[in-house]
Amino acid sequence: MMDEKELLDIENIEIKLLLDAIYMRYGYDYRDYTLSHVKRRVLYRLERSGCKTISELMSKVLYDYETFGLLQVDLSINVTEMFRYPQFFTDLREKVIPMLKTYPSIKIWHAGCSTGEEVVSMAILLKEEGLLGKSTIYATDINEHVLAIAEKGIYDIKHVQAWTKNYQEAGGNRSFSEYYTAKFDSVIFDQDLYDHIVFTKHNLIQDKQFITANLIVCRNVLIYFNKGLKNTVLDLLDDSLVAGGILGIGSKESLQFTSLEGKYDTLSSKGRIYKKQSGLDYE
Repeated sequence: MMDEKELLDIENIEIKLLLDAIYMRYGYDYRDYTLSHVKRRVLYRLERSGCKTISELMSKVLYDYETFGLLQVDLSINVTEMFRYPQFFTDLREKVIPMLKTYPSIKIWHAGCSTGEEVVSMAILLKEEGLLGKSTIYATDINEHVLAIAEKGIYDIKHVQAWTKNYQEAGGNRSFSEYYTAKFDSVIFDQDLYDHIVFTKHNLIQDKQFITANLIVCRNVLIYFNKGLKNTVLDLLDDSLVAGGILGIGSKESLQFTSLEGKYDTLSSKGRIYKKQSGLDYE
């Protein structure tokens, strides 16, 4: 009978084979995600799949696209909310908006936008600062399912109280209710916010640069990557940012010990907002 260590070793082998199989079958590369994140999400799907082992789940994933789609949603990072971590938006308003006001037009890339709440938050902030009219926000994610939710702009009303609190803590200067219409158990955000948002599928791991932005927001995504993949993604973001442009990352993320260390100045240590040093535009 195998001991616990042997069972864990086999489980890790199965996960590696599953990720290899997904890449060969569907072209999605999760092989450089942190093992702890992948294992947690795979075991979650295993419990709900009716399969007894990861190997059995792998067979189901390979032959059934719907099962793969469910696992893809599990592996994606889809935790978000309006004005998540208000300090970030407060620092944007105080430290970044004055810079953006000097530009004739503004391009913002929100990478890993999930279901879109933080993208809408950005649009609200820009509107309050008089910048939405000259801005385009490119909101991207690898997951088509969450992008479809983001494009609709319809959310469960149960979240509104928490979102209103976040908005107020982030320095919002109006009533949050001005930006949405309540209907039954949902809220629908105003169309004028979406007129300046472009939602599109983009794979941070495999796709190339597609815009040059003044501000890039990629929050709470890098923590799921190993060091090599993290540097690959950061290099892509760096290549996509103008000299003097702004990069915002997650509250538990840092540029320390990455390929961008020393190339960016810190605008907010708490908000994790950085400015690309002038003369470092490699295009």
